[in-house]
Amino acid sequence: MRNFRYIIFVLILVAIVAQILFMKEDASKNSEAPINTKLMISLSTFSLYDIAKHIGGDTVELVMIMPFGVDAHSFEPTPKLMTKIHDSSLVIYSGAGLEPWIKGFDFKNLTVDMSQHVKLRKLGIGEHHEHGDEEPSHNNGTDPHYWLDIDNMISAANVITGELIKILPSNEELYVKSRDSYIEMLKKLDSDYKNEFLTCKSDTIIVNHNAFSYLADRYGFHIESLSGLSPEAEPSAKSMANLIEHIKEHNVSTIFFESFASDRAIKSIAEEANASVDVLQPIGNITADEAKQNLSFEDIMRLNLTKISKALDCK
Repeated sequence: MRNFRYIIFVLILVAIVAQILFMKEDASKNSEAPINTKLMISLSTFSLYDIAKHIGGDTVELVMIMPFGVDAHSFEPTPKLMTKIHDSSLVIYSGAGLEPWIKGFDFKNLTVDMSQHVKLRKLGIGEHHEHGDEEPSHNNGTDPHYWLDIDNMISAANVITGELIKILPSNEELYVKSRDSYIEMLKKLDSDYKNEFLTCKSDTIIVNHNAFSYLADRYGFHIESLSGLSPEAEPSAKSMANLIEHIKEHNVSTIFFESFASDRAIKSIAEEANASVDVLQPIGNITADEAKQNLSFEDIMRLNLTKISKALDCK
């Protein structure tokens, strides 16, 4: 009986030791499990975010600085967001005066002002103050909406690829391949725009906010705007009357406004001039609904193409 008890005791002891060893081994495995080492990259506009998303993929953690649905012209980041930007391994901002909040901010790591790597459009005489309205230009007479020129998007894709390779050189082959695919998409988009506007009966679109001059310059149509470069600018009675006269004189069927701007004035003009109203997206940011649909830069550019083509009566 005594031997039997001894055997039972030994078996229990062995079981306890085995359990302890198993727990240690399991803890060791867990401690050796790979930690998420994705680097955080912050980007200030949707066009830049879209490039990084398609080229960086799931190798990086992307931060869209502006929440979806917020107007780029009036955005101010919260202290919590500023901390996240400060801790990012790379910050890429649009520049050209689009982010006044960035002045005086002390960045911890690498930053890129994308406006230094693209071709900026200088404002012509009278463009600073459309239709006589008083409003400041964004930054020393330059138009900040440069992403609506495909050549600038190609330049931005090359710059972002180079910056990703700098901080994650082991992914160079992946980034170069993804960049080439993205640029191929941009070139196809550019070709489709050019072909669409070869034969149009009209040559001018009416918008509430003149964010589309890069697009118009590239594809050969004109812009008449209600409020110049600032979507918040209040149009004068004279500018509204002039625009109504232009719409009637040129039989304009559709006038455009943005999701982030008030449509009150433009709807009033449309009613007076017997024209329809539609949304045109300048892609500085996208709406929460567009983000929910997972729309890309290409998707929105193609939606814009369909609407502009219809407004210009292109065949």
